[in-house]
Amino acid sequence: MAKSDAVVATTAQTVQAAPAKAAAAKAQAADPVIGLGAGFDFDKLMGWAQTQGLKLLAALAILLIGLWIAKRLSRALERVMTRANMEVTLRGFLRNIAYAVMVVVVAVAALQALGVPTTSVLAVLGAAGLAIGLALKDSLSNIASGVMLIVLRPFRAGDYVQAAGVEGTVEQIRVFQTRLRTIDNRVIVLPNSLITTAVIVNFTANPKRRIDLTVGVGYDDDLKVAKDTLLALAGAHPKVLKDPAPEVLVTALAESSVNLELRAWAKTGDLVHTKSDLVEAIRNDLIGKGLNIPYPQRDLHVYHHDADGRPIGEVLTKAVADDGDVAAAGAKPKS
Repeated sequence: MAKSDAVVATTAQTVQAAPAKAAAAKAQAADPVIGLGAGFDFDKLMGWAQTQGLKLLAALAILLIGLWIAKRLSRALERVMTRANMEVTLRGFLRNIAYAVMVVVVAVAALQALGVPTTSVLAVLGAAGLAIGLALKDSLSNIASGVMLIVLRPFRAGDYVQAAGVEGTVEQIRVFQTRLRTIDNRVIVLPNSLITTAVIVNFTANPKRRIDLTVGVGYDDDLKVAKDTLLALAGAHPKVLKDPAPEVLVTALAESSVNLELRAWAKTGDLVHTKSDLVEAIRNDLIGKGLNIPYPQRDLHVYHHDADGRPIGEVLTKAVADDGDVAAAGAKPKS
């Protein structure tokens, strides 16, 4: 009986210790660094260190080489755009965008080489990007508009434009804002989103522009003389272009004048002063040749009425007539 009790006790101890041994063996298999005592496996430790070390070296190499290649490629892209005569602002913007995209690709590749699951990382970055985008939607709208202005190029630095109801010379086009300088030397900074949602008028996009001057002459004036005078003035001006040639058209029979329109072409930079010279010369020559330049006139007739509604003029006239009749009746005939 004693031997049987001893066997039963030993079996019970073995059964109770089995789960603990199994857990220890599983932990050692999962991490060979655990158990530096009798159960330490140096070969497994070296194998794990080699595997992780190779992954770390591979990730570091991908990161360093990738950044170097990204920098070289961005510079090469800028040289290509310079040879293509792209605008400076557009070159810098595209270079920065290309470099940022390549850096993101290199970082993802390095994380994959290190064994990090990139799917969850990209999901987190996407959620963070969405939150930031909602918080900065106005700024992102300006960025998108700036990209459109830089890529589509409705105007360039140095152009005189009308944008969002404001006129001025474009000094700088940035990703967020565009800087204008007015004729009276004021600086106006416009958000790009306002520019792209409004009408843009570029006054200096073309090398030459047409001057349209409307001139009114009297109905009794000779139209041929007036037309010849306008053509002679335009042809004699040194800054009026010969091609296209100036022309004069009869545009309207107005209330008090016959309207003629002088159309002459000039270089964009000479437009303002040429137009001023022509207006002054037209005024002087038409008057000098006896032609009329009609302007609105009004005749004012004032009527005063008596208490009974009769015009005062009628009352005064009748009073004068009555006084004359009385004087004539009281006069004695001459002998």
